[in-house]
Amino acid sequence: MSTSKSKTSGRRGEPGDPCAVAIFGASGDLAKRKLLPAILNLRRSGLLRDEFAVIGLATSEMTNEAFRERVAGDLRIFAPQDVDTDLWKWLSERTYYIPGNFRSPDLYSRLAEGLRDLETRHGTLGNVVHYLATPPDFFGDIVERLGEAGLTAETPESFRRVIIEKPFGNSYDSARELNARLLKTVAEPQIYRIDHYLGKETVQNLLVFRFANGIFEPIWNRRYIDNVQITVAETVGVEQRGRYYEQAGALRDMVPNHLLQLLALTAMEPPSSFEAESVRDEKTKVLRAIQPMSAEEVLVRAVRGQYGAYRAEPRVSPESQTETFVAMKLLVDNWRWADVPFYIRTGKRLAAQHTEITITFRRPPHRLFADTEVADFAPNVLVLHLQPDEGISLTFEAKVPGPVVKTGGVEMSFNYADHFGRTPRTGYETLLYDCISGDPTLFQRADSVETGWSVVEPVLDVWRALPARAFPNYAAGTWGPKDSDELLARDGRAWRRITS
Repeated sequence: MSTSKSKTSGRRGEPGDPCAVAIFGASGDLAKRKLLPAILNLRRSGLLRDEFAVIGLATSEMTNEAFRERVAGDLRIFAPQDVDTDLWKWLSERTYYIPGNFRSPDLYSRLAEGLRDLETRHGTLGNVVHYLATPPDFFGDIVERLGEAGLTAETPESFRRVIIEKPFGNSYDSARELNARLLKTVAEPQIYRIDHYLGKETVQNLLVFRFANGIFEPIWNRRYIDNVQITVAETVGVEQRGRYYEQAGALRDMVPNHLLQLLALTAMEPPSSFEAESVRDEKTKVLRAIQPMSAEEVLVRAVRGQYGAYRAEPRVSPESQTETFVAMKLLVDNWRWADVPFYIRTGKRLAAQHTEITITFRRPPHRLFADTEVADFAPNVLVLHLQPDEGISLTFEAKVPGPVVKTGGVEMSFNYADHFGRTPRTGYETLLYDCISGDPTLFQRADSVETGWSVVEPVLDVWRALPARAFPNYAAGTWGPKDSDELLARDGRAWRRITS
């Protein structure tokens, strides 16, 4: 049986190890919308053994039976596909509940007793994944209480792992403090810092696309690529998360984790192998190579925005200076990417819900077509679509039929649903399965988290010192403030036009 040593991703396809999953915050949205449906999907796919169980922990007083009834109702609403009777019977027989205060030692005594019972009843072999689906204020306390109760101690025969949801701190210093606090109780290989964006098929396929296809890797560098754009756009506002968002803002909420992880996967060097640590080493090297911005550079390379109705949202200050949109120009100081700008943007209440990575290639010399009707070339553009539809498209020039030499842009497109069928997923299946199987490849390591915060810290410092002058500065349903377009226009470029 495995303990928390890093493995390769080559185990995929085998059922995960026997284990119990303890979900802290089991009555919250994440558990009912994502985690429990993902567990059902893994079982449906044959990736969970019979030797499996779930313990939900939350403050609400409930019996095991009442919790099962609640889970059944939630699954009817949130499961990506119908739950058949046999599948629900399998899960319900393995689902338990313990109420209590997350800071009370008594809760952990009862959890220890419950886990021992599951080991006997369901054959979990003492393996446990603790999933912290709680507000971040609880992360340190929960892990310390688990340690005090002996619930993080591993043996050669059993593992104990902890999954932590972002945010991993709210600044460089707080991220370092959180990591230090966690590492007093658990070892780094036991910590799985989860970023659900990395569970998407196209994100994982990026590694295969780059390193398993000989036609792309030779041109994946500054000689052939003009710029890279990463967009994570949402049409929703902050909804009921106003209190959290007022403390976080778009920069803290999205850039150190989601966007920089996408950048790292796009820009990383080929790893020496697909061992987890080799992949994570290369991702961290990219983040360390991002050029730090001076205060003066922040003013011209970072843009913030706030949509028009934000200040009227629940639990938001009527004079809020919190940004709901961020755009930045980042430079990676290494041989492969020198002078290639990485433009990133993310925001609420934008024109479309869409996430993509766009690779724009350099234009070819025009001299060959000097005596023809060809006036100009559009650059070749490779787009990795992450949501809502996952796939890859490539645009290139082709001759328009007829006796005159004219060119037109055409597109080759690959869509996951068309080629492999549409499999209803929550986005958490791969990540849960990898943690159960002991593969941390898609999870963030402590040094990666801290390096990500070091990239955005200069921007946070400047924005704290200089409040925004013109908030709100973009209307809901648009692509953000004009300054975002000007960020690229100064370089003679433009954001890729997204029409979906």
